[in-house]
Amino acid sequence: MELPAIVTALALLQFTWFSIQVGSMRVKHGVKAPAMSGPPEFERMERVQQNTMEQLVVFLPALWLHAYLVNPLWAAGIGLVFIIGRFIYRAAYLRDPATRSLGFTTGFLATAVLLVWALVRALYTVISSLL
Repeated sequence: MELPAIVTALALLQFTWFSIQVGSMRVKHGVKAPAMSGPPEFERMERVQQNTMEQLVVFLPALWLHAYLVNPLWAAGIGLVFIIGRFIYRAAYLRDPATRSLGFTTGFLATAVLLVWALVRALYTVISSLL
């Protein structure tokens, strides 16, 4: 289970880095807490960080369910796709929010695959034990 743990740590480090960038933008642009609005550069980075947090709520349990019920290596590999998707999302959103779809879809699909595959495996195991 070390590989899913590594991917978990990488995803959390990525989120932490995005959070630090929001803080840096607050200082750079003089956006005092608790304000959530400011120059577009700040608002885009803040939105990247917030959206990443929203995605982690589903991604992390899906990663671990898949690792436990299906395969830790596959979970880690698909989890890396999520992380890459978040970097693509960040780059696109900071450049032009209208171009964020590829990054968002990449991360979302990685999470969906982890979750659905784990659910199918769990249902199969339960049904098999009943027959």
